[in-house]
Amino acid sequence: MDVNKIFESISTIEGIALNSEANVIMVPSASLLAVADKFKNDIDLNFDFLMCVTALDNGDSENFTIAYNFHSNKHNHSVELRVVVVDGEGVPSLASIWKTADWHEREAYDLMGIKFIGHPELKRILLPEDWEGFPLRKNYKVADYYHGVPIPKDKSYWE
Repeated sequence: MDVNKIFESISTIEGIALNSEANVIMVPSASLLAVADKFKNDIDLNFDFLMCVTALDNGDSENFTIAYNFHSNKHNHSVELRVVVVDGEGVPSLASIWKTADWHEREAYDLMGIKFIGHPELKRILLPEDWEGFPLRKNYKVADYYHGVPIPKDKSYWE
């Protein structure tokens, strides 16, 4: 099933839009759970696998984009949803619908600071609990020291 037919099957849900150039479906945060429920439970869609959750820093605004990539093993079709979220507002967690969302959402929270409302255990997964800030944000400022250890400013060896 192509993205146009997938879009048609959820077109009654408020606020969604098809970006045919990027082959993605744009979903407002308020409609994310309704779309997720339809994706999981509609027998014609049957998206049984949430492959990836990616947080994107748009850089020039206070908005972030969350990209969700779904796949149906039964029907062998895939789709990407995107949700724009304003910094600090959060987006509903999908961890209760797809277990794979648990760690993906924790990683996006840990490195980008995106809050997933209703997540069962939203806490850091990679960085220490006392780490300040979210290092994958474009506006992140690297501290001079962490627990007395200097943090190198020269990024040439990893960039």
